[in-house]
Amino acid sequence: MIDTHAHLDDKQFDKDREEVILRAFENGVEKIINIGADLEGSRASVELAKAHKNIFAAVGLHPHCFGEDKEVGEFGDVGEIGELAKNEKVVAIGEVGLDYFFYEAYSIEQIVKIKQRQKKGFVAHLELAQELDLPVIIHCRASRENSDDAYEDIYQIIFSSKFKVQNSKFVFHCYSGNLDFTKKLLQHKNIYFSFTPNITYKTKEDTIGTKDDIAESIKIIPLEKIMLETDCPYLAPQELRGSRSEPAYVKYVAQKIAQIKGIEFSEISRVSDLNARKFFKLS
Repeated sequence: MIDTHAHLDDKQFDKDREEVILRAFENGVEKIINIGADLEGSRASVELAKAHKNIFAAVGLHPHCFGEDKEVGEFGDVGEIGELAKNEKVVAIGEVGLDYFFYEAYSIEQIVKIKQRQKKGFVAHLELAQELDLPVIIHCRASRENSDDAYEDIYQIIFSSKFKVQNSKFVFHCYSGNLDFTKKLLQHKNIYFSFTPNITYKTKEDTIGTKDDIAESIKIIPLEKIMLETDCPYLAPQELRGSRSEPAYVKYVAQKIAQIKGIEFSEISRVSDLNARKFFKLS
């Protein structure tokens, strides 16, 4: 198995990072993609990858880096991300995208400004990814009021005429789009989906079987479009919920997808491994 989205540079791993890495490789994880979420984390991600043969890095600025008080006109930090991305262990730009979730304290005017900044930052990363011929790891989180808003905005940006999308690859990390949006994305061969242990969480009774049930989306996504991740230290699986997650727990994602699709665990592990190797150009 390959954990395609981990944050081993997080401070929660400072006391036992090497033990966590060893435990992952001892429990069936073959490779780990460590993801940068800001400039400091991207630097740490590259250093971690350089220190471990089977760890690779992604570099980028999470949408939270483009808040109301963040000037993105010059894209200074994105420029440094570009320099980091030239390292041979960097296999993607990410995680980047749009996040419309945490805005209860903001006015409508502030929200509009933040969304504009996030979009500018996202576009700058897309341009960088195309320049360097790297795939893009997308972070997409909708608002509480509209489960489609961030997804639709990202769709409009990546499929605008400005970008040669046929030459680019995108993965929606921690995917939680509804059934209708999933069908829309499946029309494009260069879109992939990765899932975290949050798919093991209990589904609300009134959501089961509806278009908002993530299991319904997983059922229609071909195996050839699916990758596994933990997003550790966040989103520990249901039976370990409340504890720190780690790459060794990626097996819980494979088990849940196998259950939803009615296939063998070994098959989802095998195919998702091939998908990750192809997507990130791993040997």
